[in-house]
Amino acid sequence: MPDYHDDLRLAHVLADAADAATTDRFKALDLKVETKPDMTPVSEADKHAEELIRGHLHRARPRDAILGEEYGLEGTGPRRWVVDPIDGTKNYVRGVPVWATLISLMEADEDGFQPVVGVVSAPALNRRWWAAKGAGAFTGRSLTSATRMRVSKVDRIADSSFAYASMTGWEEQGRLDGFMDLTRACWRTRGYGDFWPYMMVAEGSVDICAEPELSLWDMAANAIIVQEAGGRFTGLDGVSGPGGGNAAASNGLLHDELLGYLNQRY
Repeated sequence: MPDYHDDLRLAHVLADAADAATTDRFKALDLKVETKPDMTPVSEADKHAEELIRGHLHRARPRDAILGEEYGLEGTGPRRWVVDPIDGTKNYVRGVPVWATLISLMEADEDGFQPVVGVVSAPALNRRWWAAKGAGAFTGRSLTSATRMRVSKVDRIADSSFAYASMTGWEEQGRLDGFMDLTRACWRTRGYGDFWPYMMVAEGSVDICAEPELSLWDMAANAIIVQEAGGRFTGLDGVSGPGGGNAAASNGLLHDELLGYLNQRY
């Protein structure tokens, strides 16, 4: 199996640079915010963080392609860095500390591009999570000061904690009835949103989570971290990986039942 240690170290360097830029502008009274064509907000901090990451990658990995939320796809080849400079921009611009930079390296195989390295850095929460293929998932302050993560062993939906972002997307897709049935069947539900539910699945503090509509940069880093922690990450169709336009993540034991609820009346 390939060794991705150097790529993981680089991803941490990229996250460090992004953290410095995003925390510097967090809660700034003169922060500039625009509305994109899809009616989602983008701040000057989103753009600056992605520009910094791209600049580092151009120098350190000039042959690799880059896909970012703000500036699209640049380059070709079997290796592609996928970047969400601020996942949770709506939180960021309102001063809510639940936001993170998501950085992933994806490599091409017979099933398309799959994530092999992922870093999720949430500086306002003072938290960082990461994983590399075949090397496990960790959380901590640095590569040398880290705790290995493992998913929970909860094996009944009635005992599970379910995290989600909002109900709007489920209603738009006609999946709201199944979603509501799932919330009633679970022990506990919370709308944490964005990257955080996936990290809590990897840590074992949440058992299942799902979102009905996502982009690749929202999912690639989360997917490898959940998988390396022993969990499952699929689309709502059950296909493994972050390429389905939506996501379901779990400790693995509850995954089929999770998908069953979300697809039962669809």
